Amino acid sequence: MQIDLHRTVDVTVNRRGGIQRREFLRGISAAGVATGALSWTDLMTVEAARLRKRGMACILLWMQGGPSQFETFSPRPDHVDGETGAISTSVPGIQISENLPQTAQVMDEVCVIRSVNSKEGSHPRASFLLHTGYVPIASVRHPTLGSLISHQIGDPNNDLPGFVRVGKGDRGAAGGGILGVQFEPFAMSSADRRPENTSFNVDSTRFGRRLRLLDRLETQKVTPAMKQEAADHQGLYERASRLVTSRDMRAFDISSEPDTIRTAYGSSAFANSCLLARRLVESGVTFVEVTHGNWDTHQDNFERSRQLCEEMDRPYAQLLRDLDQRGLLQNTLVIWMGEFGRTPNVNGRGGRDHYPRAFNVALAGGGVQGGQVIGATDSDGREITERPVGVSDLFQTFCHSLNIDPDHENMSPIGRPIKIVESGEVVNEVFG
Repeated sequence: MQIDLHRTVDVTVNRRGGIQRREFLRGISAAGVATGALSWTDLMTVEAARLRKRGMACILLWMQGGPSQFETFSPRPDHVDGETGAISTSVPGIQISENLPQTAQVMDEVCVIRSVNSKEGSHPRASFLLHTGYVPIASVRHPTLGSLISHQIGDPNNDLPGFVRVGKGDRGAAGGGILGVQFEPFAMSSADRRPENTSFNVDSTRFGRRLRLLDRLETQKVTPAMKQEAADHQGLYERASRLVTSRDMRAFDISSEPDTIRTAYGSSAFANSCLLARRLVESGVTFVEVTHGNWDTHQDNFERSRQLCEEMDRPYAQLLRDLDQRGLLQNTLVIWMGEFGRTPNVNGRGGRDHYPRAFNVALAGGGVQGGQVIGATDSDGREITERPVGVSDLFQTFCHSLNIDPDHENMSPIGRPIKIVESGEVVNEVFG
């Protein structure tokens, strides 16, 4: 039996003209089950295929070093040491730092969580925690967020990598971990030039002969003890050869963008990286991480924060606008965060020190209800007074946005099953 969805399903359309996935599933499942045409297994299979077709994606804007909440999304000019003022935004009642005037104009797309907290105050451990959801331990190599997401919803048939990391590496960012080398990030130090080692110095025919020779050598000479290493090596070369010979390599060329678009993003390295992130997501890359920093403002916090915000403000706002205008924002979760916040008090060098007890994270896209603030601290920003959100809660929320099962277990080399997220709960308010 065929189902006429236009007649049987009451579909909810969002303000951008897109279909809300939960309403769609609720409608189609009711119609399918009522007619006996679809089982629940069928529905889940349809949904998995539909998610891949829609190209659900995530962009992580990683503010390396720990940005001050007071100089970004949670100003407290009347109660906290310092000189940073607050400005109104496009959403009545919400104020953010005066350092972010462009971001203030797109606050209707942004949900700020002002009550994030952890117990990790050192850069490597906190960065690892915010990237993986786990504290580092010697016995397990936990995969980073980009590896987890590309593993779960990435398209294995796409010539481009499922996970691209742009910018200088972070000491605690981690990689593919127990998921294997195939889910390591494709690393780019800069968005301004073509990825390294992706240009040919021989013709395609000779390149193909070299690959076949390498495959024969590895197949013939591999011992049983080296089988996994050889398979990883062969897989790496196969993916690399698909990449460098693909027409999709054009996605890495930001110089092909119109001048109006490049001007809208700005001319900084971070601006170019944000533009590249949009191009990659548009071309089917599942996860892009862009690093910006260093936000470790132990001294001269106010001037350095102003400079960093100036570099970040316009590209961040334009990225949200650009994704929205291209119909990509609803299916792309954009995460802005660092490893922790900064102290309410100012030290003797005019800086703020590490403060994991209360800091902010900003989310947009991916079904997030923008134009709201979740959580609160006391008047001096020292203690959380409303809706504390732990790192596990954040990861649960990321998974919910991308329709990933947080209880999915990945197996460690010693046979230990490890969930994507071990505890926590979805911050449901994020989705309205």
